[in-house]
Amino acid sequence: MTVHYIYHSCFAVETETLLLVFDYSQDSADGRLRQLLDNRGERVLYFVVSHFHEDHYNPAILDIDGARRLISYDTVKRRRVPKEKVDAILRPDECYQDEHLTLHVMHSTDVGISSLVTLADGTTLYHAGDNNNWYFPEEPGEHIHCSLKEMEGLFLATVRSVAKLAPQVEHVMFPVDPRLGSEIIRGAFQWLWHVKTVHFYPMHCWDRWEEVHRAMAQLRENFPEVTFHV
Repeated sequence: MTVHYIYHSCFAVETETLLLVFDYSQDSADGRLRQLLDNRGERVLYFVVSHFHEDHYNPAILDIDGARRLISYDTVKRRRVPKEKVDAILRPDECYQDEHLTLHVMHSTDVGISSLVTLADGTTLYHAGDNNNWYFPEEPGEHIHCSLKEMEGLFLATVRSVAKLAPQVEHVMFPVDPRLGSEIIRGAFQWLWHVKTVHFYPMHCWDRWEEVHRAMAQLRENFPEVTFHV
């Protein structure tokens, strides 16, 4: 299995039987996703959408033939996605299952959902969408609509709910957002503390890679058993 970083919060997970694309907003500069789509052969193609924000959803996925589209409830409503274009509407605490994967729909601290996926061979993946501890200490009223204490409680509840279903997750795609300033890795640190993770992939980085690399060095120091990809 190969996990391809595409752009922002978009990843493509490639196996012998499927191509699973999370939160497509745009392709990489070198057209990596287009290459994967053009060469997917008989692989089953999935698009998973965590929420309606334009940096996580591109309506172009509705025009790709042969795809299974698993789309969050808020995206269907806010973007007026025709239901005939959707294979499953994802709502928290529900589950989608077919012959290739099981997707447990988890909560998010922002709009939409996060996804815990188990493939047919038992491999587990988590894509956070916008689930994070959005802890903005310098401007607490700017980006969240609850207190910092309430935000942390909500986030830890989502993490514990994942841990109950999957004490270990092989591949985790999670926000490491430089806009959080000194708290850039607060959520990631709490996730890694509660959920045994094998591979960790930062996302939602806004192309501020110098700050992200510094933050990831701190995570490596504290969690040497995890393989970090950046």
